[in-house]
Amino acid sequence: MPHTVAALRELGITIHSRDGRTFRGLRFHTGGTEVEASFPMTAGIGVRRTVLHQRMVERAQECGVGLLWHTPVSGLTPSGAIVGGNAMNARWVIGADGIHSRVRRWSGLEQGRRQLARFAQRRHYRVSSWTDCVEIHWGQNLQAYVTPLGQEETCVVLVSTEPRLRFEDALREFPLLAARLADAELSSAERGGFTATSRLRRVYRGNVALTGDASGSVDAITGEGLCLSFRQATALADALAAGKLEKYQSAHKQLARRPHFMSRLLLLLGRNAALRQRAFKVLAKDPGVFARLLAVHAGETSPLRLTSASLRFGYQFLAI
Repeated sequence: MPHTVAALRELGITIHSRDGRTFRGLRFHTGGTEVEASFPMTAGIGVRRTVLHQRMVERAQECGVGLLWHTPVSGLTPSGAIVGGNAMNARWVIGADGIHSRVRRWSGLEQGRRQLARFAQRRHYRVSSWTDCVEIHWGQNLQAYVTPLGQEETCVVLVSTEPRLRFEDALREFPLLAARLADAELSSAERGGFTATSRLRRVYRGNVALTGDASGSVDAITGEGLCLSFRQATALADALAAGKLEKYQSAHKQLARRPHFMSRLLLLLGRNAALRQRAFKVLAKDPGVFARLLAVHAGETSPLRLTSASLRFGYQFLAI
């Protein structure tokens, strides 16, 4: 998303258009209704995660970070962590080890964690993208996300509450998408995944702090996960420089507020077909409202414009 690209740039990481494929906005498909809007200022970039990881590694090495590959961390100690079977002293220990974080469990920060989980499947198809937007196809308790990539590739992700749902079965809910992919070959192995909305009471204890999905996460439906992690990294760096992790706790709570609100809203639309159809009819009738709401989602608008767009949408939702 555009705000994710901006957050990366602030960390000194540049993702170029040649690394993938730019997209100008979002397009929703549901029950025969189609709505779309462009980002107000900049475009997003569809890029393979492996490319993103490589850019992050290169930047870390530029900053002088020592990377210990294939060196498991197996526990914490009062003065650091057990790394590769040996005790390593550390002033700070940062748990950035994902949704199933072991550092979170070892440090006692698991308590009070609330989580709503869903299941994802991802395929890369060797087919030129037919769209300059990220498309989201809405079905009954599931969504299909289509992201244009570079090198004649398109990424399709299915997310649902059903762990046993198979890719081919799910595509039957989206005949338009299924028709576009009918003759396309896979360009990588199909992968499964896990996405969750979760929150923690605390994200630090003593000299241990959590960041990224280890510190709480938002459902993939928002497209906010990466940006949230990068913003948290910046806030954590500021807190470490000041030697005050309570400063990070406060910033973390503030950063998570809008993504968690968007997650709850979009998941509600995913569960309620009648509500979703009514909402999307409003957006199709008045694309300007969708453009303003997308600007809010991308962090590119003011509170006043958010209030104006919300009131306009609410009026039309009740009047339709």
